Amino acid sequence: MEKYKVVVCDHIHEAGLKMLQDDENIDYVFAADVDKTALLDILVDADVAITRSSTDVDDKFLAAAKSMKAIVRAGVGVDNVDIDGCSKEGIIVMNVPTANTIAAVELTMTHMLSCMRMFPYSHDHLKNQRVWKREKWYGHEMKGKKLGVIGFGNIGSRVAVRAKAFEMDVIAYDPYINGSKATDLDIAYTEDFEDILECDIITIHTPKNAETIDMIDTEEIDKMKDGVVLINCARGGLYNEQALYKGLESGKIRFAGIDVFIKEPATDNPLLDLENIIVSPHLGANTLESQYNIGTQAAQQAIEAAKGIAYPHAFNLPIDESNIPSFVKPFLVMGQKVGFLAAQMNKAPLVSIKVSGQGEIAEYIDSLSTFVTVGALAETNSDTVNYVNAEFIAKERDIKIESTKDTSTSAYKSLMTVKLATEKEVISISATMFDEEVQRIVDINGFDLDVEPKGNMILFKNTDVPGVIGHVGTILSDRDINIADFRLGRNNKGEALAVIIVDNSVNDSVLNELASLEACISVDYARL
Repeated sequence: MEKYKVVVCDHIHEAGLKMLQDDENIDYVFAADVDKTALLDILVDADVAITRSSTDVDDKFLAAAKSMKAIVRAGVGVDNVDIDGCSKEGIIVMNVPTANTIAAVELTMTHMLSCMRMFPYSHDHLKNQRVWKREKWYGHEMKGKKLGVIGFGNIGSRVAVRAKAFEMDVIAYDPYINGSKATDLDIAYTEDFEDILECDIITIHTPKNAETIDMIDTEEIDKMKDGVVLINCARGGLYNEQALYKGLESGKIRFAGIDVFIKEPATDNPLLDLENIIVSPHLGANTLESQYNIGTQAAQQAIEAAKGIAYPHAFNLPIDESNIPSFVKPFLVMGQKVGFLAAQMNKAPLVSIKVSGQGEIAEYIDSLSTFVTVGALAETNSDTVNYVNAEFIAKERDIKIESTKDTSTSAYKSLMTVKLATEKEVISISATMFDEEVQRIVDINGFDLDVEPKGNMILFKNTDVPGVIGHVGTILSDRDINIADFRLGRNNKGEALAVIIVDNSVNDSVLNELASLEACISVDYARL
């Protein structure tokens, strides 16, 4: 059995460590407490590394990591990762962008409420100064106020939805989304940035790049309402700090809620001297739940990358992200995973790989086909196949690759179908995405299902007769194999297909015992 070495360079939640420890294909090394010079020796034969802000992925790191396939940055920011250097070495760089979404959203709402009602100051007045002076703390209600949301991604969109619950008038600005993403949520959308500057409260949720640094500067503040409230729980520098200071000092900005600063730790930042600002020390991800999510998601991405299954949230995949909508990239990652799954179900030599796209994803079918091909070939060529050579390897093996746009309609906004054919059979899998994050397989060989492609999957096909599920459950129970999820599909031929996701790996003896059941037609096993 092939082993893959994953080095954990920085501290992550123990649940993520346990995932690595429990995977029989992973040889993981916990090096978070190792001196960074000594770490270089550990990286020499590593397949994947998990890092956080304490480890710089720089020239020394890359020179040492001679066998590295991928790097997972356990968090959102990749400021400490040399992405160009990784790309030159063929190393995929991934982050974990959604694990702390709710934590950041709730912190934003906390700052917004604190600014409107001055809670931290009234708390200090009573608790620390022991002064009871209610008349000093007249705040403002959020109901009826106009909130401008700059950036309508995972965090900004959720802030907007929560603001609507406070009966606020919400308007979103994001030139990189389809306006319907906002309007479908009953939130106004504008392409004119000036509309945002007219709001009572403004909150920003964009990445930090050349376009967004100093996005709010003196000129923009001058155009705002007198008494505007500004919130930044995204990245330091999106609001120019000097302009912010002057605006707060003059009263043009009535209050600001700031979690992030240009230079951190920000213990000597002049903004701290002002009396109309609520601050926190970069707490966007500081919840126990988000740390659990970051650790487990980073571990899952490391496992998938080590095995060549998929590279979710990769920064340097072979696509020009500036030319594609946000929904496409997750589809590509899922396509690779579906190709890998289909190849495990169809173990005979491949004859053809057919990929079709329906709906919006059909416009990107060629890119999708490349990712599916990488996944389909990874089962037998995991160390050599990549996005550049996948089609060449397929051609060398006389595997025909076809990609088509399906013009028929379905219940899904986008649907992809992968068909892997051998001389014996064809495996067909259809999948879609919900909310740009939730992967779902909706059809396997004509059986309607609703399955998340992950984990250890047993695919059990049988004649549709009573008692089968009980027999299957008994066999797995007798082998101490815990069922995490059980999904069943049926067709009009009197057959059923169960997709059973289990916590443990499954060996051939278990599969043979399942196959011996009288109702069994076939049984397959796949690892994702």
